[in-house]
Amino acid sequence: MADLAVRPASYRDLKAVSENLVAEIIEGALETHPRPRPRHARAASRLLAELMNKFECGLDRAESWVFIKEPELHLERHVVVPDLAGWRAERLAAESEDSSIDIAPDWVCEIITPSTARLDRGPKRRIYAEAGVGHLWLLEPWDGTLEAFALSGRQWLLLNTVQRGKEVRVAPFDAASFPLNDLLSFDAPPSSASEI
Repeated sequence: MADLAVRPASYRDLKAVSENLVAEIIEGALETHPRPRPRHARAASRLLAELMNKFECGLDRAESWVFIKEPELHLERHVVVPDLAGWRAERLAAESEDSSIDIAPDWVCEIITPSTARLDRGPKRRIYAEAGVGHLWLLEPWDGTLEAFALSGRQWLLLNTVQRGKEVRVAPFDAASFPLNDLLSFDAPPSSASEI
């Protein structure tokens, strides 16, 4: 019996995925996973707020950044959706009318979860390196760690691993610092109505 040829996923396949899922095309395969849970989404939102407050476009465009949450990146044959991405302002000067971006970011952050760890630590890391993304952060809110990498040639060099309770001051945003705990805390709801 002959092996059946597997057709690579197309952009049409990606667009047909339900909006309650994140869809990507990685190495020709359509990959889907659920939208972020509250702890994941809150960590991404808090990190985005920290970076925008300190580095978003200002008067000095040479030192300014543009940040986007969950952008659809078209990097060669891959379509990836990092949790956060940042470009030096001079590299992403004009807003596009397209829903996708084909300019590789200067920095990417992935929030690691059980449903995304295989992709974030595996093929997506390689895709970002091949595309020339300069910096990659992997944030694990459940474990309370942030790993910061810089691209060296085509390989990732681990710059620092920041643990819960420590300050984040790593490239490319080492001009300012903030407590890692600010990204990790999540207030639990009261256990009963009498505590409200």
